[in-house]
Amino acid sequence: MNAPVTAALVAALEPRAEDSVLDLAGGTGDLAQALSGRVARVLTSDLSPAMVKAAVRRRIHGAEHRVLNLQALELADASFDAAVCRYGLMLVPDPALALREIRRVLRPGGRLAFATWAPAKRNPWATAYGPVLVERGLMEPPRPGEPGQFALADETVIEPLVRASGFTEVVVSEIPIDYRPKDWKEYRRLVTNLGAGLRQTLESLEPEARAEIDAAARLRFERFRTPVGYLMPGLALVTSAR
Repeated sequence: MNAPVTAALVAALEPRAEDSVLDLAGGTGDLAQALSGRVARVLTSDLSPAMVKAAVRRRIHGAEHRVLNLQALELADASFDAAVCRYGLMLVPDPALALREIRRVLRPGGRLAFATWAPAKRNPWATAYGPVLVERGLMEPPRPGEPGQFALADETVIEPLVRASGFTEVVVSEIPIDYRPKDWKEYRRLVTNLGAGLRQTLESLEPEARAEIDAAARLRFERFRTPVGYLMPGLALVTSAR
């Protein structure tokens, strides 16, 4: 599902053999793996120690691993040539602060590439459960300005935010994705693993209420059945800056 986004991020980063690259909110190391062998050094990081340990277990050639907070990077000024972040900046409480921190640790002319999601209406793969819960008053709808999956979904918000942090050249590109879940169980597992608030809300419900929510969400999911399986479209935004 994320392969087109990873490829677009790597292309936008324009990696060079001599580069030192900082991978932020790197999770289990997908991007570090994609960059391995293409640059001189990759430092992959995440706020979660468990994610960092999972990335270490991949034994990515040439990669270093650290627990880092996007809003307070414990790194020296001007110590990296490039930085990359897939689906991390929209989840921090203060993305402007995070972007300033990234600019600080980049050398003059340093490149940044990061991915966020386009608006919810352009990502129906992600919206089978949430609206069902909101419609029943079981979850509050996202508030403007709050961290979340669709917090940085608008180019008109992203570009001035990035420029304000010190970058002068900013380009936002649309990257279509297709999610092809095998079945309902796989889809349910994905969305509940991705959304901690969603998962906690579902777990707090009585079994009958949870079954009713599942049934309503599954009806939405079934709309994406095709003769060759399920196909759920989505759209990511990849921003490149320097």
